[in-house]
Amino acid sequence: MSRKILIISFGFLHGPPPDADLILDLRPYRDPHVTSHLRALTADDHQVRRAVMTTPGITKLIADTVADLRARSRTRPAGPYRVAVGCAGGRHRAPTVALAIADGLVTFARPQVTHRDLRKPVVAR
Repeated sequence: MSRKILIISFGFLHGPPPDADLILDLRPYRDPHVTSHLRALTADDHQVRRAVMTTPGITKLIADTVADLRARSRTRPAGPYRVAVGCAGGRHRAPTVALAIADGLVTFARPQVTHRDLRKPVVAR
């Protein structure tokens, strides 16, 4: 039976990270928030997903994370494994990357994605 992996996207500006076995911090990566026409959009929008997925280093981070989770799933005890993926506001980078990681896991795990802060208002910065 494949391992259950829970992936939670969140924004650091909305509170502390959720409890997790692994936390990915995407704040060092280019933020779509700084692009005015993307600011009010979310990862539900194609333009945001394209902006995030074309950010230098993101696809490597996703591939490395999937490979790491594959290795961990072989050695950890049974039970769900929790991954928290965070960015500043939780509307752009974190949910996009969380979904991409889940897509990479489906061949060996049962990923379940939730977005803690996707529907929260844009954070004024």
